[in-house]
Amino acid sequence: MSPAGPVISAGVVEAAPAKINLALHVTGRRDDGYHLLDSIVTFTEAGDRLTFAAASEDGLSLSGRFGSVLAADPKGTDDNLVTKARDLLREALHHRGLDTLPVEITLEKNLPIASGIGGGSADAAATLRGLLRLWNADLPASELAAIALRLGADVPMCLASRPLRASGIGEAITPLPAMPSFAMVLANPLKAVSTPEVFRRLENKDNPPISSPPPVADREAWVAWLSTLRNDLEAPARALLPEIGRVCDMLADSGADLVRMSGSGATCFGLYGDYAAAEAAVSHLSRQQSRWYFQATRTIAGETS
Repeated sequence: MSPAGPVISAGVVEAAPAKINLALHVTGRRDDGYHLLDSIVTFTEAGDRLTFAAASEDGLSLSGRFGSVLAADPKGTDDNLVTKARDLLREALHHRGLDTLPVEITLEKNLPIASGIGGGSADAAATLRGLLRLWNADLPASELAAIALRLGADVPMCLASRPLRASGIGEAITPLPAMPSFAMVLANPLKAVSTPEVFRRLENKDNPPISSPPPVADREAWVAWLSTLRNDLEAPARALLPEIGRVCDMLADSGADLVRMSGSGATCFGLYGDYAAAEAAVSHLSRQQSRWYFQATRTIAGETS
């Protein structure tokens, strides 16, 4: 087996941005039980951070505010998507006759766990990107996308980590180059809500798809358009976890232009006129609920060039 390429001796750092469903419509259900979605997705400057370095054997270490919630099993027997992504990518490269050296992965877990903003999926996608860089290797886009989908329906969009429209079960991706950057506050009561239970309680699973987005990167036009949309999972999630409604009310009272839940919850977001307003909102909100998660951030703008 030949080496994939010279390993980057200084190591590699890869960001894992939070994934935000600005809108999410449930448009149907497949025969295998998977729900069909139509979602407007963006990513934030806030997120987890992964570091990859060559090592004598595979390792995984955890840090960050929420690192202690996860188990650090470098052998990948604990359903950690980071180690699963490492192993699937290594297997694919080995099938191509490329050797891959052991790697020490450090995951700085800054995002709440199982919170509707793609934390685990973002970490898995960052692992694929980071290890390809560390191992100086490459795969065809279709093969990499197939690996991402094996890891989870959200991983293909997290692999892109750019504004996009996702349909199907999340694997059909259309870039949205005209989406502007938004100042945003992420808010989470740090209580879990069951995604399967949210979908089970969903009353209407055959909703119309999302209308066409604005063709230009005008913030007011985008906020107005997003305001006509919704997250179909928000109502059942609120019923399961009343704190979601409280979070949304707090964001609205703090001056957000638009407030909505992301994914299946429990993280909610508010859009603000500028980053200073978002920071001021976090200061205000944290005084009200000091143990909850509040984060001011900006979203990543579309690429118009």
